[in-house]
Amino acid sequence: MSAVGVQKRLTPRHISAMKGGKPIVCLTAYTTPMARLLDEHCDLLLVGDSLGMVLYGMESTIGVTLDMMIAHGKAVMRGVGKACVVVDMPFGSYQESKEIAFRNAVRILQETGCDAVKLEGGEEMAETIAFLTKRGIPVMGHIGLMPQQVQTAGGYRSVGHSEHETSKIRRDAHAIGGSGAFAVVIEGTVEPLAREVTSAMHVPTIGIGASSACDGQVLVSDDILGLFNDFTPRFVKRYDELGKRISAAAAAYADEVRSRQFPATEHTFKRRS
Repeated sequence: MSAVGVQKRLTPRHISAMKGGKPIVCLTAYTTPMARLLDEHCDLLLVGDSLGMVLYGMESTIGVTLDMMIAHGKAVMRGVGKACVVVDMPFGSYQESKEIAFRNAVRILQETGCDAVKLEGGEEMAETIAFLTKRGIPVMGHIGLMPQQVQTAGGYRSVGHSEHETSKIRRDAHAIGGSGAFAVVIEGTVEPLAREVTSAMHVPTIGIGASSACDGQVLVSDDILGLFNDFTPRFVKRYDELGKRISAAAAAYADEVRSRQFPATEHTFKRRS
C-alpha cells in the first residue's frame, strides 16, 4: 500500500524546527471530541494537568494523578490526525529522581501513544530532562510561573518583577535550553523578560501570559471558549461564550420537556406494520 499522499502528524522535531518561523499554535485538549475539533487548526495539542481544575473541579493541579493523565492522553490520541501531542507529567511523577521520571514518562508514551511529555522546572530539572532525552523521550520544558509549585510560590501571580526572579528565570532558560528539551513553555512571565529569553534560546518558546515575541502561544481551550468560569486569567482572550450558549440550550430543552413540546412526533418511533 502506497504511503504517498498520507498526511503524517507533526513530531517534536517538526516543532523544534519552527524556532524563529511561523508561530506555533497550541491549545489544550482533554477528550476525543475536542481533539477532533482542534486538530486541524493546531500544530500542537497539550494534554495539560489543568484538566484537574477544568474537568474535575480541583482548586489546583496538585491532585492530578498519572493515571488521569494517561486516560486523557489516550482519549486525545483517538481524535488526532495532524497535531503533535504532548502530555503533562503530573505533580509527584518526576521530581523524586530521574529514574522514577523515566519510568513514568515511559508509561505515558507507551500507554497513550503521544509524542512527548512536558514537565515543570528550571535548572533543578535540567539533569532529569537530559536523562530522559538521552534515552529517547522527547521532553518539553516549562519555566516562569509553574502551577505545580503554586503552594510554595504564593499563589498564581506573574513572575520576573524582581531582580531575584529575573535572574532565576534567566538561569532556568539557559539550563533547560541546554538539557535537550525540544521546546519550552514560558508562563506568567513579564513581557520584556519573556522576549529576552525567547531571543536567547535556540529552542522554540511557547508563551502563556508571556510575550507575542514567543515562538508560539498556548491557552486552555475551555478558557477561550467560555466554558470555564471559575476565574479568568489576565492573559486569556475569550473567543466565544459557549458556556452561556450551552446553558441557554439546556434551559430551552427543559422548558419543552416540562410543557410536553418535546419529544414531538418526529422524535419518536412508529410501530412497524
